[in-house]
Amino acid sequence: MKAAIISLGSKSSVMTAEAMQKYFDSVDMIQLKQIEVCLGKDASILYEGKELGNYDCIYVKGSYRYANLLCSLASMLEGKIAYMPFFANAFTTVHNKLLTHLVLQQHKIPMPRTYITSTIAAAKDLLKRVNYPVVMKFPEGTQGKGVMFADSYGSASSLLDALGVLNQPFIIQEYVETGGADIRAFVVGDKVIAAMRRKAHTHEKRANIHAGGVGQSVQLGREVMKLAVTTARALGADICGVDILESPLGPLVIEANISPGLQGLSKVSTVDIPDEIAKFLFFKTQEKVEERKKLGAVQVMKELDMDPEATQDIVSTLQFRGEKIVLPEIANRIARFTETKEYVITAKKGQLEIKEMK
Repeated sequence: MKAAIISLGSKSSVMTAEAMQKYFDSVDMIQLKQIEVCLGKDASILYEGKELGNYDCIYVKGSYRYANLLCSLASMLEGKIAYMPFFANAFTTVHNKLLTHLVLQQHKIPMPRTYITSTIAAAKDLLKRVNYPVVMKFPEGTQGKGVMFADSYGSASSLLDALGVLNQPFIIQEYVETGGADIRAFVVGDKVIAAMRRKAHTHEKRANIHAGGVGQSVQLGREVMKLAVTTARALGADICGVDILESPLGPLVIEANISPGLQGLSKVSTVDIPDEIAKFLFFKTQEKVEERKKLGAVQVMKELDMDPEATQDIVSTLQFRGEKIVLPEIANRIARFTETKEYVITAKKGQLEIKEMK
């Protein structure tokens, strides 16, 4: 089976591609910046100006800046390859914190109280009624960028004035005191394969590793693991980093990441994370390829109005190419012979039997 990673070429992507090489027949690293998606009558995906090759599995990754391209790319690939770990709309949803919170709300997934207002004036009126401190976020951004904290109405009002000048949309969220720590749970498929507690640097409230946070190994309880998996499923992602606060009232989801870095988590985990991802991608792809074969066989039988398990008699003359016999096309469609398998051929005068070796 052939696989590819389409990404910005990060260290995490390289780590994953190297692990995938142990399972797939071939793995290509494809640079996202060299991808073009052509829509319309001659819709196609181009890589370095040429049509993208055929793959059984494609793992698409990239930052929020490429959300539209990622969504377009995944939409074009859906149904054409056996397996991708994300639904196309996951790229627009997860790369936008507001859309993420809306999905969490729809699925009744616990999160901190979050506010959206139409104007700066409305936001200032809201800020008179909330408890402090509060968190103010840009809808787009990763690694803790675009996250601000205000411990009073005055500081929050000043931030709003600055946002008004920048003409930037924003989200206001209650601040949950956790001692500057959060949980990053790494979901692959239907389980959390690794997790860490991230502790914010002194004088910093953001626990993100890229903001100076320190990762520590942690054992998660069933409630937190179930919450992480439920969140990933709601967002349409089979591979996802889910960030969770351990509040006095229970775990709360604050963010998700479908292009999570592996280095920080790998340092504190005993799990070979790239290998776990690679194995999951391989077996999931294998499963989907087999499903496609079965569906294809059933479809052929439906078209021929035949029972796929029944023996069919075909009346035909034989064609010869030299000393070789060319089977009628319909016979091969029913038997589904391939060049990659071996067969036992039993022959006697006037009779020929071909059986696939088990």
